Amino acid sequence: MLVHLVTDNHIHGKKSLAEHVEELVKASLDRFSPQITRVEVHLHDDNGAKHGANDKRCTLEARLAGVDPMSVHHTAETIDESLHGALDKIEKMIDKHLDKLSHHKGKPSFGGDQTI
Repeated sequence: MLVHLVTDNHIHGKKSLAEHVEELVKASLDRFSPQITRVEVHLHDDNGAKHGANDKRCTLEARLAGVDPMSVHHTAETIDESLHGALDKIEKMIDKHLDKLSHHKGKPSFGGDQTI
């Protein structure tokens, strides 16, 4: 699974931040690693140099093999909180999507064990 970090002008994308983000993403989404090809992490400080409540935003886009990309975002007071919130959301979204793919509702189209 490839993790790609993108930051805006107000967040310093140092190597340590990239390593921290990659570590958190891989730990959180590890159980989906066979299906996930790439995760894009976008970090934004919506208010720039000004401080404000919930002005740090994390947008995650997960690309699963054979499926359209899935994305979520979460805002919080700190970058770390926004990242954790977005990871929780994307994990639930992927889990729900994969569960839908593996469990089909209704009876099988070939008739199954029906007797006439």
